Order: sequence, then C-alpha cells, then structure tokens
Amino acid sequence: MQHIKRWLTALVLAPIVIWILVKGNLAFLAGLVSVVAVLAVREYLRIIFGNDKDSASKTIKIISYSVSLSLIWGACFFSWEVLIPILTVNLMALSVFVLARFDNTSKIFDKIEKQVLGMVYIPVPLSLLIFIRGFEGGALWILWLLLVTFASDTGAFYSGRFFGKHPLAPIISPKKTIEGSVGGILTSMLVGFVFCLIFFHDLFLAFRMLPCALVMAVAGQIGDLFESAMKRASSVKDSGRLLPGHGGILDRIDAVLLVIPVMYIYYRVYIL
Repeated sequence: MQHIKRWLTALVLAPIVIWILVKGNLAFLAGLVSVVAVLAVREYLRIIFGNDKDSASKTIKIISYSVSLSLIWGACFFSWEVLIPILTVNLMALSVFVLARFDNTSKIFDKIEKQVLGMVYIPVPLSLLIFIRGFEGGALWILWLLLVTFASDTGAFYSGRFFGKHPLAPIISPKKTIEGSVGGILTSMLVGFVFCLIFFHDLFLAFRMLPCALVMAVAGQIGDLFESAMKRASSVKDSGRLLPGHGGILDRIDAVLLVIPVMYIYYRVYIL
C-alpha cells in the first residue's frame, strides 16, 4: 500500500511540475520553488529544533522563511550579485538576534549554526533552478535533472530489493545496499542518455552528459543519506507527512538539493 501511494503521489504531481516548466513563465517556476523551499525549510527546522516553541526559535523561523523567499525571487535576476547580499542580510539579522538574546548560559550560537546550514542546504541550491531555467532549453534541462535524480532513486530501490546483499551505510540507512547504489547510478545514466536523444536529438550531447548523470546520481545518493543521518540524529522517521508514500517535502527533494549544484556547474563548465 505504501508503494502504491508513492506512485500515485508521483503521478499526481508530475503533470503539474511539467506544465509549470513547459508552459509556465519564470514567475510560475519561482512560485513553485518558493513553496517547496519554505515547506522544506519548515521541515528542516522541525527536525533540527524538534518541538521547541520558544520565542527564539520562532524568530529563527521568520528569518529563515524570509531569506528563503528572497533567495528564490532574487535569483530571477540571474545574478549572484543579488544572492550574496541576501545571505549577508541573513547574517546581519542573526547577529542582531544574538545580541538581543545572548546570556552567559545561552546556546544561541547552536541555533545560529543550524539556521545557516539550513539556508545553504535548501534555498541556495533551489535558487539555482531559476538560473538553470535561464539556460538555452532550460525547462528541458530541469526536466532532465529531475528525471535523472528520480531514476537513480527508483533504480536503487528496485536493484536493492532484488539484488541487494551488501549494506551501503548500515548505521545511517540499513536497507540501502551497494548493489542498489550501482543500479541507481546505471539507471540514471541510461535515462539521461535516452532523454537527450529524444528531446535534444543530439547523440554527441547525450554522451557528453553521461559523466554528469553519473556524478549527479552519486551526489543524489549522498544527499539522501545526509538527510537520513540528520533524521536519525534527531530520532525522526520522516521529515513530514505532506506527500503520501514519500513523507515530507524534504524527504522527496533531499537528493535533488545536492544534484542541482552539480548540474549547474557541469553545464556552465562543459556545455556552455
């Protein structure tokens, strides 16, 4: 039943995402990414801070949501010169917060460190999707990125289920296997190659993107394990319950967060 819910959720969400990428303008994409970023940051803060409802945590949340939205919409200018000041403002706001809340026994810097990690971990990579949308054929490249990432996840699941014998990271995620990891990497490379042939009609490009698909698959698996480690450290099973069969938003995009920078850098260096 859980597996069926997982596929049904994907079938419902996929057409919406595809429509926004193919038919929608940049504002539609920024709106979608903004919603995803805020929900993912909310889940991240819940994992990190637990059910801490004191005023300090509420202030951290307000700053985090504001900065996340600013990063996403700032990326619409396609300039790092916009994003860097936003991150600087985040640090300034946190500095004022520290000065207002500091006492000799305070663990305020622990909260600050976790908030900064959250900003680098979630909205910064997601803002790069806006930059990728600005590339030639940007909508197709985002679809390529998502398909390669989810193909790795699906390939790893089924490869591990039928062939898995050797644990990949038993302490963090006991069910993941080396065989599943390899299967996921091969599946993502195959899907990425076929996608380039069908939609870009370019055999040379398809071969050029194989190394990128490989590195993206590895990065995605690292991202998945990173979030699993974070949840295990906080004794949390799922980041949320918003997506039936998947858990929370962060559970669904944990791999994507590390894949996006890989795609962005590879394209800028080797494709442009």
